[in-house]
Amino acid sequence: MRIRLTIDGHETHATLNDSPAARDLASLLPLTVKLKDFHGTERIGYPPRKLTTDGAPPPSAAKAGDLAYYAPWGNLALFYHDGPAPSADLLILGHLDVPAEQLARAERITLAPAA
Repeated sequence: MRIRLTIDGHETHATLNDSPAARDLASLLPLTVKLKDFHGTERIGYPPRKLTTDGAPPPSAAKAGDLAYYAPWGNLALFYHDGPAPSADLLILGHLDVPAEQLARAERITLAPAA
C-alpha cells in the first residue's frame, strides 16, 4: 500500500507491506508524529496507541529507509542506517522513499493515505 509522507514540510511517499501491523498503522492515518534520534541509527516516535503484533512475519534486520515498529515500547522507527540483528520485537512495516540524510534530520513526520 502506497502512502504519502510529509517530513519537515517535504512531501514524498512510502510503501507499507501487507502485514497486520502495517494495516493497523494505515487505520490510524492521517497521523503526525514527533521524532527524536535513537542510537545514531534511527528516528523514533510514538503513534497514539500500540499496533497489533498478531501474525507478525519472521524477524528480519532493518535496512536504511525501512519503517518499523518496536513492539515493547510501542514506537515507530525510521531507519537512516542499517539496524541491528533481526529481532522478533521489531516488525518491518514498509519502506520510505526518502534519502537517508533527510531521515537523519527529521523532526516531524505526517503519514497519510496516498491521494
